[in-house]
Parts: sequence; structure tokens; C-alpha cells
Amino acid sequence: MIIHSVSELIGHTPMMEIHGYALPKGTRILAKLEQFNPGGSIKDRLGIKLLESALKEGKINHQTTIIEPTAGNTGIGLGLAALTYGMPTLFVVPEKFSVEKQELMRALGAQIIHTKTDEGITGAIEKAKSLQADMDNAYVPLQFENPANPLTYYETMGPEILSDLEGVNPSAVVVGAGSGGTFSGLSRYFKEQSKNIRMAVVEPVGSIIGGGKPGPHETEGIGMEFIPDFMKNEVMDAVYTISDEEAFYYTKELARRNGLFVGSSSGAAFAGAVKEAEVLPPGSTIVTIFPDGSERYLSKHIYRGEKD
Repeated sequence: MIIHSVSELIGHTPMMEIHGYALPKGTRILAKLEQFNPGGSIKDRLGIKLLESALKEGKINHQTTIIEPTAGNTGIGLGLAALTYGMPTLFVVPEKFSVEKQELMRALGAQIIHTKTDEGITGAIEKAKSLQADMDNAYVPLQFENPANPLTYYETMGPEILSDLEGVNPSAVVVGAGSGGTFSGLSRYFKEQSKNIRMAVVEPVGSIIGGGKPGPHETEGIGMEFIPDFMKNEVMDAVYTISDEEAFYYTKELARRNGLFVGSSSGAAFAGAVKEAEVLPPGSTIVTIFPDGSERYLSKHIYRGEKD
């Protein structure tokens, strides 16, 4: 197969059944492996959608500077998409996030501006908007507000999952929430298929979805300081708040038992799927999403014990 753009490789990622864990009889946990996108994460889907939508709506042109507050993966996805259109990119990243993701953004030609860790993503959003105001022909897609975010997963990932399952609805879909776009898009899609499909959201301790207070956490890529408008009306049949320790435990065990090198948000998502299996009847099919791979987090000692 010969391709003419890296964007042709986005989507249609494999789904894998996870083995090696004690589950109720006949219950399966299936994971969508988003690390197989060309930029290594689920956000490749979002990057191309954000720019395509803005071009169609006349908000940007090929000379527009794309600015986005990001923990890294959205920046990489936008960086790949911007290459297709020849657009310059500038990403605002809180200092705490992994150096590997920042290096990948720079490799795509992006400029990076840091904000203070204690200001969180809210501080990065404010900085991105300030930079836009001071520049001519700049655009902030702002994944936390943009309706193209949930639409991306409604249009692409939902149908892919149903195709992977050969048209049979899952019993539950368990999704980590960072911007909330993946959960919102999939919730909308699967509730249209059947109201009986449970939609469970996963967050780290230090996130506010389940009613907790915002605080620091080491699990990257998920967790909310505020609830985006597009997520407020989505059905959440369950909220699983996962500690860093549990997320990192499953991250390590997924490598040892299944040969999957995934990020800590995937470990948290799997922990949520295991908890969901405990409340569903035997023989259930649970789908979860593994958003990215572990290589971009090695400096964060993602496999606990490495720094000892």
C-alpha cells in the first residue's frame, strides 16, 4: 500500500481483547489501541478535524498560526494536521507535562510556550487566548470548547467500534476524560444505538467529574479542572475515580501480561473497565479506549520501580 499523506493513516486502529485478569464468566474487555495512529495517540483524529472544520467555516487560511493549550497529544495531532496545510503552530504547555511529547511537537516544527504547573490547563488556555489577541491571523481551536471535538469521535470512533464488534452493541463503553470530547462523542453515538449501553467515564484523583476537588495527579491526559459545555448534558452511567497508584499498576501489568506499551491514562481506563465488569452480568462485552503509548512518558517513570 502506498500513501501520499500521513493523515491517511489516521483511524481504523485495532481492537484487542485483554487477557490475564480474573473477570466474571464470559465477560470480555476489549481495548481500542489508539497508539497505532501515525502521531501515536487518539488526538490525531481530533487534530485533522479541528483544522478541516475551521477551513470549511472560513475561520483560517493556509497562513494562519494555530495556537492551542495542550498537554501534548492534541499538539502533536494538530502539528501533523498543520503540516498538511503548511500552517505554523504554537502550543502552550503547562511545565509538568512529559518532555517526550514536547520534543515530538518541536519535531513537527511547533514553537512551545510554557505556563506554570500550578496554573493548570486553565492558565494555558488564558495564555493561548492572550497570544491570539496579540497576533495577526492566529486561531485557537480550543478543544475544550470546540463542538468539532466530540463530533470527531461520534463520526469516526463510534462507527469503528461497532464495525470491530461486527455490528453487535457492547454492554458498556468505558472512556477516560481529559477534554471530554471522546466521552461525549461516544456517549452520544452509543446512546443512539441503544439506551441500554452503559457509558462510564474515568478520571484520576484530583479531577472534578465525580464531585472531587481539583488537585495534582501524575496520570497524564485525563482529568478535569472544569466541565466543558459539550459534556454537561451527556449521560454518565458511572464515574470511576482512579488513583495514580492504580493507574500505574495496570499500566505496568498491561505490558507484562499483554505486551501492550500504553500510557497511564490507558491504565486508568482499564482499571475503570475492571470495575465496570464487577457490576455487569457475566458474559458482558466492555469496550475501553487506550489513548496512547508509553514511550512518551518514560521520563515520568511510567513503569514504577524504574527510578528505585
